[in-house]
Amino acid sequence: MVLFEDRNRVKDGDQTRHPEFEIARWAAANVPPGERRDCVVYTSGEHCPMCSAAHAWVGLGRIVYASSTEQLSGWRREWGLPAGPVAALPITVIAPGVPVAGPDPQLADEIRALHARLLGADGR
Repeated sequence: MVLFEDRNRVKDGDQTRHPEFEIARWAAANVPPGERRDCVVYTSGEHCPMCSAAHAWVGLGRIVYASSTEQLSGWRREWGLPAGPVAALPITVIAPGVPVAGPDPQLADEIRALHARLLGADGR
């Protein structure tokens, strides 16, 4: 059962509008604390440090992601793009008690192509 869905809104200028952060905020307001550990968050990319912390503070359960921070950082280096303004740390460093599953190697090429297109690294 899906309790909540969201999408990335950073294109509107607010770099904190990550869907993973919105999920944590929604859960804090709508899911009883005793039930949050049973919630699984599915996402295309591994949580950033801000979202990892929000997830842990709210007490949500497992995170399943398709591509990792390490993959995205490597792709950005390949394309000659600068690192972001926040350290690219894995969820397990920020929130060591949160169980995670990812990345999915079968999706790596597809996700890499999506990021390349979004970041203009595909020559378009």
